[in-house]
Amino acid sequence: MIRNVLALLPELWLLAGAIGGLLLGLWLPRNRQWVVHVVAAVALLLAIGYAIAAATGPDRAVFTGTYTLDATLHTVRVVAPTATLLVLAIARPSVHNHHRETEFATLLLLTTLGAVLLAGSSDLLVLIAAYLLASVPLYALAGFGKDATGTEAALKLVLFGAFLGITMLAGATVLYGLGGGTSYEVLRSGLADAPPAAVAAAVVAVLAGLIFKAGAVPGHFWVPDATEGTGIAVAAFLTTVPKIGGLAAIFRLVTVTLPTHADAALILAILAAASMTLGNLAAFWQDNVRRLLAYSAVSQVGYLLLAPAAAGATLARPALLYYLAGYAVTNLGAFAVVAARPGAERLTDYTGLFRRSPALALSLVVCLLGLVGTPPTAVFVGKLTVFVAGLDAGLAWLVVLAAINTVASVFYYLRWISPLFQNTEHGQAGAGNRWGGYVAYAAAGLSLLVGVGGGVLLALLP
Repeated sequence: MIRNVLALLPELWLLAGAIGGLLLGLWLPRNRQWVVHVVAAVALLLAIGYAIAAATGPDRAVFTGTYTLDATLHTVRVVAPTATLLVLAIARPSVHNHHRETEFATLLLLTTLGAVLLAGSSDLLVLIAAYLLASVPLYALAGFGKDATGTEAALKLVLFGAFLGITMLAGATVLYGLGGGTSYEVLRSGLADAPPAAVAAAVVAVLAGLIFKAGAVPGHFWVPDATEGTGIAVAAFLTTVPKIGGLAAIFRLVTVTLPTHADAALILAILAAASMTLGNLAAFWQDNVRRLLAYSAVSQVGYLLLAPAAAGATLARPALLYYLAGYAVTNLGAFAVVAARPGAERLTDYTGLFRRSPALALSLVVCLLGLVGTPPTAVFVGKLTVFVAGLDAGLAWLVVLAAINTVASVFYYLRWISPLFQNTEHGQAGAGNRWGGYVAYAAAGLSLLVGVGGGVLLALLP
């Protein structure tokens, strides 16, 4: 038992940061609540450090096989807290001296913990508990501002999360009845003789909750409204961290529980095709930068879902994990530029930005071209490896569709890039957010660095 607990030190640091920060905030005066954010940042750094140290050990399952320590979990343990650390920096000016500053940091840590637990879950009961932990604090974050748009965003999150969460519970119940257990390993053997149609229906129901977390079609309806209605830091978090845990959980569920069920691969392939296509089509004529990034996030999930659909390919897991890391820093970089320009909500508000702030404009260009999949950014390497995995798995039609969608996506990203270099100025923005600028520079640099070092990093992801 002690060894099992020590194996969860990264998760325990996140939990300790959340609980310790909340208790500390009860005793600190209003103008000292920033200390809680320091505690949260330290907890995230410790979680990352211990996760990197644990990654050198062998793969193993703890707590009677309900939680698995492998490359998937190790990667999420590093990527999710790193993304949350960047979100904390983006949010710093907006929550400084806020009367709920402590609660903001606590909710971020708890949601991040839920995303990590999703990635390591090897039992349906643990998966459901992780889903709830990754969802409930998220609802509070969406409505953190207590304004009309934030309340609407929170309400949509709650309604979709509750409905698809109940669907997930129903699917888990059916899988338990068909497979004779909740452990993935037990289900692997128990579902072999179960009726394929019943298994497929139950899998679709379980995937409903995970699709909600990932923001894929058809569980994507909350994404644009929540991204536009909530605070910019929360919007960046919503479109990044929950996706990491949700996609890792989908991959583990498919590869461990349903390795021989072709229906699961077909279902994921259809969801991938729908997400990348509908996300791109919806983004084409968006004028609001937040909604554009929201639909971009939906389309990115479509590309990412190609990996679990091609789970039988050797490159599938490293491609997914690398792509998740590249997407996280690139997406957060784009949101950080928006945070650095408060009040600039329309594409025209960025006209002439290169003249006023060349470093910020170039960071945005790197991130937007990175989301397209332009070399040498991280997303380019991620997309390329995912496409190769899809071809190896016999999903040539899906790879062709993904390539077409990638080319089509250039249109709406260029609609944002083009005004940056125009000589005229249009639109006004509020006082700049220095922290947003810092994160934008760091994220753009990381996107390029991870892309250039793609060969080395992929070799570390078995």
